[in-house]
Amino acid sequence: MPPRTNHLGLSRNEYKGSPSTLCPGCGHDSISNQLISMAYELGLEQHKIIKVSGIGCSSKTPAYFLGGSHGFNALHGRMPSVVTGALLANTELECIAVSGDGDSGSIGMGQFKHVIRRNVPFIYIIENNGVYGLTKGQFSATADEGQFLKYYGTNHMPPIDLALEAVIAGATFVARSFSGDAKQVQTLLQAAVCHNGTAVLDIISPCVTFNNAETSTKSYPYGKDHEIPLHEIQILAPDYVDAKEEIEIDDYDAGDTIDVEMHDGSFIRLKKLDNDHDPRNKRMALDVLERSMREQIFSTGLIYYEEPRPTLPETEELVETPLAQLEEAELRPSEAALDGLMQSLMAN
Repeated sequence: MPPRTNHLGLSRNEYKGSPSTLCPGCGHDSISNQLISMAYELGLEQHKIIKVSGIGCSSKTPAYFLGGSHGFNALHGRMPSVVTGALLANTELECIAVSGDGDSGSIGMGQFKHVIRRNVPFIYIIENNGVYGLTKGQFSATADEGQFLKYYGTNHMPPIDLALEAVIAGATFVARSFSGDAKQVQTLLQAAVCHNGTAVLDIISPCVTFNNAETSTKSYPYGKDHEIPLHEIQILAPDYVDAKEEIEIDDYDAGDTIDVEMHDGSFIRLKKLDNDHDPRNKRMALDVLERSMREQIFSTGLIYYEEPRPTLPETEELVETPLAQLEEAELRPSEAALDGLMQSLMAN
């Protein structure tokens, strides 16, 4: 019996990458599997996707999914700069970027904040495990205060909450999930693909080698036992549509369900639980994150969603044709044009 195919005629296996070299049971591999499933289910065209990463265990993962797409492994903490350049040069590309808590929360914190501020349209996945797994498990900036590791003692520093930082920086789509919750991860990825702007997904992804003790909030046992979904999420669209025009979100009355409309006409249906979390309320999003940090509550789901603001290509008023496809004569001003510009500046 032939394998099931999507509307492009591709099987799920055709969305895979190279075999993983990460530790067996690593949460990063679970995320890669959900990226494969998401792209297959939505029928994404791989040649229109670029994968970018920095340095670390997490940054190796783009090799393990969407083998038919473009890819670039950047310097430590410098992934956002490469993404910005790639998407300004070719606005027809969709970008899936993978980083880690060290890559984004330490050396890359400045780039993390500024790429959000500029609203570069891409998916920013943080595979968050609280340690530097590639260099033998030192504490990262998201490690729990008071956490003890056999070879590094006790961490006395408070953790940085990257989802909280994303909301404060102005991200219009911020979500948190757990790599062991495959259904939620895939659904949030589908929603992020539809979002026109920077979509930040902070995914707790346990390091089974260096940080999997039950006392760690980044461990698999803690995640399974303490995960509290903010809502049930369901994507109500069968296929991916490359959205180009902004779609307004109608207001809603108080009730049990909120439908948040994406740019392609799909919806994220949020079934409110007891805490009645409204992802369009920034104050409520900040309260959820601050309470989660203070009480060590593992709240997952779509934390914050805002009606989109202009993306960086729109802010810079780029021409409709991608810069990468323009001829040299269109990109390089003539000598006469430059002379005219200089004369106008001197006159002022």
